[in-house]
Amino acid sequence: MAQRLALQRLLSLPARGPLASHGRAFGTSAGLRSTFNVQDGSDFQDRVVNSPKPVVVDFHAQWCGPCKILGPRLEKLVAKQEGKVLMAKVDIDDHTDLAIEYEVSAVPTVLAMKNGDVVDKFVGIKDEDQLEAFLKKLIGA
Repeated sequence: MAQRLALQRLLSLPARGPLASHGRAFGTSAGLRSTFNVQDGSDFQDRVVNSPKPVVVDFHAQWCGPCKILGPRLEKLVAKQEGKVLMAKVDIDDHTDLAIEYEVSAVPTVLAMKNGDVVDKFVGIKDEDQLEAFLKKLIGA
């Protein structure tokens, strides 16, 4: 409960710095068009919750070592699915509200979402075989 209150207080602080009014915008390479960075709550609602396709949601942080290993591994496997599944990347430091809403208590946390519902989840790093099984279960292959 104390952590939740602390996170909510952080959310109420005004944004500072050169990117404060612009948010983060990242491009994606042609091979990774199925992966995108969530910009805000509205973007998450539009592109994840309301997505007609299944979505893998990667809650991560810049300072997280295991996230730096898992993220590219997961992106590569999602790209191999040729559009059957999308991948949303959510930086918990930028989107604490989403981390609270989806009960993310450690990173990396990966959610499998279908029709706006969380249908599967894992926390921590996984090898490629485990990730492939996770994706196949999500897309029903």
